[in-house]
Amino acid sequence: MQVVEVGVEGPDGETYRREVVRHPGAVVVVPATDSGTFLLVQQYRAAVGAELLEVPAGKRDVTGEPPEVTAARELAEEIGKKAAHLELLARFYNSPGFCDEMAHLYLASGLSDVPLDRHGVEEQHMSVVEVPFGDVDAMIEKGDIVDAKSIIGLTLALKRLQ
Repeated sequence: MQVVEVGVEGPDGETYRREVVRHPGAVVVVPATDSGTFLLVQQYRAAVGAELLEVPAGKRDVTGEPPEVTAARELAEEIGKKAAHLELLARFYNSPGFCDEMAHLYLASGLSDVPLDRHGVEEQHMSVVEVPFGDVDAMIEKGDIVDAKSIIGLTLALKRLQ
């Protein structure tokens, strides 16, 4: 990631400056089991100083790697699973007010075990949490799930699975 200053011409013709974060993009993966649960990860997030319950996700930091390959790699790294099917549900900007990060959101199904391949301090200490499909809405409403990519991913996955 890098922060750059850009010149922008506004609708009134005036030019102004903005700081923008350039980001290589990310993948978001919603792993759905055959038994009606989603596999989420609980991990510490330094930016907010708390542990969050999230869907697996990761930065697209391998140049030229297709997003579905990044998604498959993140599943193995974070939850030790491989998906027989990866379906693109959406693409979205996370925070377009200051950052150009584009996320590719996938529904992963037909899961099977592979070796975990965790990297970094946060991943080394994350845990996998199974959440029944029917509990998701209440968990979002109660504030148990507060991460935007996870809320978007779980909501779209539930819609697709129904």
